[in-house]
Amino acid sequence: MFDTAEELLRQIRLGEDSSLELKDLRYKGNQISEPHRSSMADALAAMANTASGVFVLGVDDKTRLVAGIPSDKLDSVEMWLRDICIGLIKPQLFCRIRKISVTADDGTERNLIRVDIPKSLFVHQSPGGYFERIGASKRQMAPDRLARLFQQRSQARMIYFDEQAVTNAPPNVLEKKLWDKFTTFSSPANNEEFLFKLRFLTKDEDGNVYPTVSGILMASDQPQQYLPGAFIQAVAYRGDERNAAYQLDAQDITGPLDRQIRDACAFVKKNMRVYAVKEPARRDIPQYSLQAVFESVVNAVAHRDYSLAGSKIRLHLFSQRLEIFSPGSIPNTMTIDTLPLRQVTRNELLTSMLSRCPVESFKDETRRHYLMERRGEGVPIIFIESEKLSGKHPEYRLLNDSELLLTIYAAGVE
Repeated sequence: MFDTAEELLRQIRLGEDSSLELKDLRYKGNQISEPHRSSMADALAAMANTASGVFVLGVDDKTRLVAGIPSDKLDSVEMWLRDICIGLIKPQLFCRIRKISVTADDGTERNLIRVDIPKSLFVHQSPGGYFERIGASKRQMAPDRLARLFQQRSQARMIYFDEQAVTNAPPNVLEKKLWDKFTTFSSPANNEEFLFKLRFLTKDEDGNVYPTVSGILMASDQPQQYLPGAFIQAVAYRGDERNAAYQLDAQDITGPLDRQIRDACAFVKKNMRVYAVKEPARRDIPQYSLQAVFESVVNAVAHRDYSLAGSKIRLHLFSQRLEIFSPGSIPNTMTIDTLPLRQVTRNELLTSMLSRCPVESFKDETRRHYLMERRGEGVPIIFIESEKLSGKHPEYRLLNDSELLLTIYAAGVE
């Protein structure tokens, strides 16, 4: 759509329509004062909820004159847009943001920012609610229209969120050393063909190639650069209070998901206490079963809601308990009581990839060959192995229907 600068300028001269939105920017110091962040989020979400389209920043929507964006403000405008797409739109909106230079009517070169928005597979909520685009304007969707759109998108959506294109990431962010573990004797020799087969790469309706959410999470070195919140915040406290004054250790655990699982287990092993008893031979009793910790972290990483941008997994270790917070509710066909009995996954591709990742660390403690066995044994193992040590049953709780909390109680020695 509008592939060249000349085509884009011709469309700008015609004015806004259902697939083109023009925005002039106002500044207060180094900050963007107009349009307001919430208003911009509403407009972006409306386009994604309706059809693919283009936003051009640096053009007056009434006069259609190319005002441009000062060169020293281009980076801050781009960051402003990314923050809106990530922080104010749910689920986060993946769009392509480009800095372009055009020749204005007076013959001078002007900088613009172009935002390409694909027609989304999801229905996006912005600060003002749920909007759609009608011609050159947006309007809030009526309840019956919203219900139909949710139904249509659900039925039409052939892929889950973990298979969606991450349009702000280049394909080469996927590193061969990280995805090479998935190759077999029958894998295609062509790297790009193989990544498409893994569904780590995908194409949009214009044929552009992008990594998917799963590709970023499994085969990029720093997923949080493109999916903010895709890491584990690990903290160990001296007592039983969540208080920075009593913090013993802290680590933001990043990297591909298999590395995050390994490093989270290592963090717990490093910071938990191990008791020694004689009966008559010496026997070591750890505070937590590493097998249970491993299953807990794998479940959190595999089943969290990655569409909740900025929401991270939190692993907090106290003197008498371990808490793991996982973003997202549980699937609507499950309850807390049925967690040990049923197996429903939010991220089908991710769980498939994790089931192909060999366990390289803690193999003896976990008794696993692969990170996921996909037999629904994880929650029962957490319950059984933890209760053996502490005598207390672990607890799952749903917090505000947006976060799942698992509490594992520590073993103690009388």
